[in-house]
Amino acid sequence: PGQRLPSLQHRRQLGKRKTVRPAGRPELRKAAGSCPSGNSAAAGAGGNSGPARAGPVLGSIDILEDPVIKNVIVLQTVLQEVRNRSAPVYKRIRDVIQNPEKHFYSFTNEHHRETYIEQERGETSNDRNDRAIRVAVKWYNEHLKKIEEEEKIQVIFLTNDRINKEKALEEGITAYTCEEYIKSLTANPELVDRLACVSDEGKEIEGGKIIFPEHIPLSKLQQGIKSGIYLQGTYRANRENYLEATVWVHGDAEENKEIIVQGLKHLNRAIHEDVVAVELLAKDEWVAPSSVVLQDDGQNEEDIENEEEKENILKTSINKDMMRPTGRVVGIIKRNWRPYCGMLSKSQIKEARRHLFTPADRRIPRIRIETRQADTLEGQRIIVAIDGWPRNSRYPNGHFVKNLGSAGDKETETEVLLLEHDVPHQAFSQAVLSFLPKMPWSITEEDMKHREDLRHLNVCSVDPPGCTDIDDALHCREIGNGNLEVGVHIADVSHFIRPGNALDEESVKRGTTVYLCEKRIDMVPELLSSNLCSLRSNVDRLAFSCIWEMNHEAEILKTRFTKSVINSKASLTYAEAQMRIDSATMNDDITNSLRGLNRLAKILKKKRIDNGALTLASPEVRFHMDSETHDPIDLQTKELKETNSMVEEFMLLANISVAQKIYDEFPEFALLRKHPAPPPSNYDILVKAAKSKNLEIKTDSAKALAESLDKAESPAFPYLNTLLRILTTRCMMQAVYFCSGMDNDFHHYGLASPIYTHFTSPIRRYADIIVHRLLAVAIGADSTYPELTDKHKLAEMCKNLNYRHKMAQYAQRASVAFHTQLFFKTKGVVNEDAYILFVRKNAIVVLIPKYGLEGTVFFEEKDKPAPKLEYNSEVPSLTVEDTTLHMFDKVKVNIMLDDSNIQHQKMRMVLVEPKVSSKDEPEKKKKKLQK
Repeated sequence: PGQRLPSLQHRRQLGKRKTVRPAGRPELRKAAGSCPSGNSAAAGAGGNSGPARAGPVLGSIDILEDPVIKNVIVLQTVLQEVRNRSAPVYKRIRDVIQNPEKHFYSFTNEHHRETYIEQERGETSNDRNDRAIRVAVKWYNEHLKKIEEEEKIQVIFLTNDRINKEKALEEGITAYTCEEYIKSLTANPELVDRLACVSDEGKEIEGGKIIFPEHIPLSKLQQGIKSGIYLQGTYRANRENYLEATVWVHGDAEENKEIIVQGLKHLNRAIHEDVVAVELLAKDEWVAPSSVVLQDDGQNEEDIENEEEKENILKTSINKDMMRPTGRVVGIIKRNWRPYCGMLSKSQIKEARRHLFTPADRRIPRIRIETRQADTLEGQRIIVAIDGWPRNSRYPNGHFVKNLGSAGDKETETEVLLLEHDVPHQAFSQAVLSFLPKMPWSITEEDMKHREDLRHLNVCSVDPPGCTDIDDALHCREIGNGNLEVGVHIADVSHFIRPGNALDEESVKRGTTVYLCEKRIDMVPELLSSNLCSLRSNVDRLAFSCIWEMNHEAEILKTRFTKSVINSKASLTYAEAQMRIDSATMNDDITNSLRGLNRLAKILKKKRIDNGALTLASPEVRFHMDSETHDPIDLQTKELKETNSMVEEFMLLANISVAQKIYDEFPEFALLRKHPAPPPSNYDILVKAAKSKNLEIKTDSAKALAESLDKAESPAFPYLNTLLRILTTRCMMQAVYFCSGMDNDFHHYGLASPIYTHFTSPIRRYADIIVHRLLAVAIGADSTYPELTDKHKLAEMCKNLNYRHKMAQYAQRASVAFHTQLFFKTKGVVNEDAYILFVRKNAIVVLIPKYGLEGTVFFEEKDKPAPKLEYNSEVPSLTVEDTTLHMFDKVKVNIMLDDSNIQHQKMRMVLVEPKVSSKDEPEKKKKKLQK
């Protein structure tokens, strides 16, 4: 099976064939292949590189996944090749084989007496594998003759390797190339668009002149990296400027960590996230990062002269201090292509089949595809995969994979958002669901033997409205000696998800539940997330409990952990819990428990803050949805109640108690969470901004920062303190998971805690499941397993969890941005108060508190005389003509939706007050505003 993902680069033959099942008369096909002979651009290594062959599997996984294609046998020889060449394609072909409706089978021809062959003297392993595939096809042909059927089953051999096809035909095997075979399926013409674009070099741009330098072959790159001539790193394209990228060099060297690459020829066909080899340029050729914004909007791809003009814009006169190490890409070590979402830019030429595709991600170049359905695809979001990038082509070649639906449509845009943030969101497979408990489920006597029965306690849960995945519940009661017993009870997810099974593998891959504005992408199947693991009221549920004995000053006297059974007496919202606490008439057990918890939480919070913990702000918003259309009808900033804080205090306390326990037991492989202190320079902007308002912010420690934030009040400007806290949040580092045996800095800066982990949300975070398993082993409640105590494996897992959490965060932000656009779509022009968060060289970034919305006001517009701008980075301030703007100034802006670019709709903001006088006559200005 062939997938056509970029990373499939070096691929050798793949054998694939349609297979026999006893019922019916399947045809049998087999495919093996390699990429075009000649200068194999697909291989990313110039010259006739033998092993660089992307066979039908690698090249056509998109087609193999189509429901039309059934009854295929995939040879072991081919599967091994695919596995070596591309993990993503290998996973996809395995999934196809496991899908019972497809009737794909793998055949272990390398372990079958009649099909195994030895490599002969002088025979390359490539040729040996080609021969093995032909032997297996012939064996299948003979084998199928034995079946008594009215109709003979024909075996078809698919290969993209000319020589292998000729040899097969000589040996009497029916053989086609993938393209010939797919084009013969006249009932399904749409499959042709999904063929990988592997035409011979000559067929690219007819007579196209060479634009790019050759890529150096992998073996030479590896030698060059060893000897230090080249550096290996990850290529990061620049979102703002398509002619510039940075390469983050792998390894621990302090110097040349980050290398700038500028200009088409130096970028040399590398694509965002590829692993590349770069050669440093001589110091006199170094450049500075450019501050211009350049989008690739040219239509005519032959227009290379135009590119050279644009490259000259980059070379602005700059002082020597700004110069950074600069290099050029000399070769590709590993392609990290994925399928890309975006839109078709239809060719102007009538009847044309070649069109350019513009990816949604601005870091990805446009891709040339061939399709006959351009008219139907216009205005649609589609997925395209890259096949290769020849030296004489301005853009890479690719093929159409799938139509997602109309651009701007809510379902389509949500799908795009999930795909672009790499959020696994397909339905859970049968293999995964098979590990769920059989319904009806109940707690057995066996379960009770190893658990404490806490069903008599007055436990309750407090969550946001509409929450169905309830992870945590609480109780508080006075005990005989006058002290208090406080319990945090967490869903016992690790009881249901056992190490290493398909359910566990899927959960770790997802890493976290993703909450979009109107949709939740669960980490675990709904039966667990909303039912069996959810600590709903009035049902028995399995829990992992952390129970403290405290005195009335909230000092912990004893801590214990136990697996338990609980029965929650109430599932409340934050507002309901607050109402009970404040009510003069309610005195039931649950209400008294809540009052006790609330009183202790206030003491705990005060201690934490005295200790130096930070209280930061973020302008979070909630959408009110129309119950019929599900469109946002109102936007409001979330208000936090005392009870939000109450729950948070006990969650933090439980997380810290558990972190200490698992670290004491397993100093080498505790999964912990740390929050590094930001480098001092991160705070420059905060300190300057506060100073401009005559306030002092101290940043030498978290405690000093917290205290100076508390003092930074201005009676005339009450919102200033919130702005300072929002800005402080922007100065922070990201908190990350790590393995205790691989790191020695454990400190959590924001919480001012020497140790921290995540224990309280195992339904929605995989890290908590690992922490539950470690804690269970520590208290003798469950058995261990090898991966749990392998610090390298844990470190690898932490890396994936950190990536998934980051992507989930970005996806959530993108979802809010999209819903904000929907909200403003029908509003026309809205005038609102705003505050300046940042000043830039030619723009200001403003925050609109009412909508928690941030946007940029630009002062230079296309086709308008540019106003006089003076930027002062010290204050910082921006003077437009004769109006000076500072950070935190209150302004008025007009907000409207700019949907001129359907793929990149954005909120457009225009400054209304203070009026910035421009050289335009007032008449023109009026028109501009109306427009």
